[in-house]
Amino acid sequence: MKKHNFLKRITINPDICHGKPTIRNMRYPVENMLELLSVGMTMDEILHDYPDLEKEDLLHA
Repeated sequence: MKKHNFLKRITINPDICHGKPTIRNMRYPVENMLELLSVGMTMDEILHDYPDLEKEDLLHA
């Protein structure tokens, strides 16, 4: 993964989600996406539930 691609996908903004890392400055904390994956949700299921996300977002998380 190239660093610049990673920085476009995972962002930190003190005005969004209390400064926690989020996906593309949207209110989708990386932590929440990792929790969903850890309990067994597939990427396809997450993408279905969160249509604003892209597969690359999850891969970078």
